[in-house]
Amino acid sequence: MAPLEPWEKVLISADFTQSIHGRAGCVACHRGQQSPDKDTAHVGLIPDPSQDAQRVCGVCHGEIVDGFGTSLHASLQGYRTIVYSRSVPENHPALDTAMQNHCLSCHTTCGDCHISQPKPVGGGLLNGHNVEKTPSMTRVCTACHGSRVGAEYLGKHEGIPGDVHFREGRMNCMACHAGTDLHAAEGDAAKHRYWGDQQPACKDCHAQVGRADDPIPQHTIHGNKLACQVCHAVEYTSCDGCHVAISEKTGNPFFKTEATYLSFVIGHNPWPSRERPYEYVVLRHAPVAPTTFEYYGENLLPNFGLLPTWTYATPHNIQRQTPQNRSCNTCHGNAALFLTADKVKSEELEANRRVIVENIPAAIPIP
Repeated sequence: MAPLEPWEKVLISADFTQSIHGRAGCVACHRGQQSPDKDTAHVGLIPDPSQDAQRVCGVCHGEIVDGFGTSLHASLQGYRTIVYSRSVPENHPALDTAMQNHCLSCHTTCGDCHISQPKPVGGGLLNGHNVEKTPSMTRVCTACHGSRVGAEYLGKHEGIPGDVHFREGRMNCMACHAGTDLHAAEGDAAKHRYWGDQQPACKDCHAQVGRADDPIPQHTIHGNKLACQVCHAVEYTSCDGCHVAISEKTGNPFFKTEATYLSFVIGHNPWPSRERPYEYVVLRHAPVAPTTFEYYGENLLPNFGLLPTWTYATPHNIQRQTPQNRSCNTCHGNAALFLTADKVKSEELEANRRVIVENIPAAIPIP
């Protein structure tokens, strides 16, 4: 997507003034002063009114706004859940500062999805300030979720086709990730994206899978032992060793990772639950290290080994046919596919004990 010209980012289209939002007038949302003088008009101006969604958006969309605070897009609680679990309470203030500088810039407001482009692609109005009920997949969703999800889904890795849902059906993000799911989360799902119900779940559309009338016997044979991605995903991105700091030159926060690479790894389920009962799932290496936050203090993650660094993944590169599902023994007996101890860094072995596969499924004798 080509970057917008500066004037395109701020130009308000004529039809916006006739829309239900435009007829409310600028000061209704942005405050400031109603005046022909620019300096006077901008006194008290609020650039992003949806930072105070209750006052602005909640007037008409109260039910959505009431629940949005629990959504992971708004709270980014998943980051805190994992980081706090590797630390101790006395380190939380330092970690909060680090996350405020490096993580919470991804916190979203209503306007970040429905009116403006996200900061990673330069910001600017999506459509002349008109409110887009369904956010653009490429200008909004993959603007933030582009390096992994977007690249996988759209087929931007050389030699790897895009996700079958996009390639064959041209499905956008909203086809699976409904607004009701994005606007709010309840219970454990509000703490981590892999806790609570699966939303979305493959069976939402593929209801026949695993039933008695399923024409594919492998679905019934494997049942809930395998997450769907074990058979139907292909290579996806993993990262190693993210470190954060503040630039001495610019004063801006930045991060860098040690390595980014494509992999396909099957391991034990790190988060088994009633909703996710699978024995095996695909794992992605998370870009965390014991020293990730060392810029903000020493030993801020003293309990680093309590959680695996190879963790639950749901790649967005689903294919009907994959290298591992060509036959029984392209998976069974194929140690290259599984997270065995020799593939884990020595300093991360203890953290990954519960996801490492010590005994891979044996090859199946073929008559």
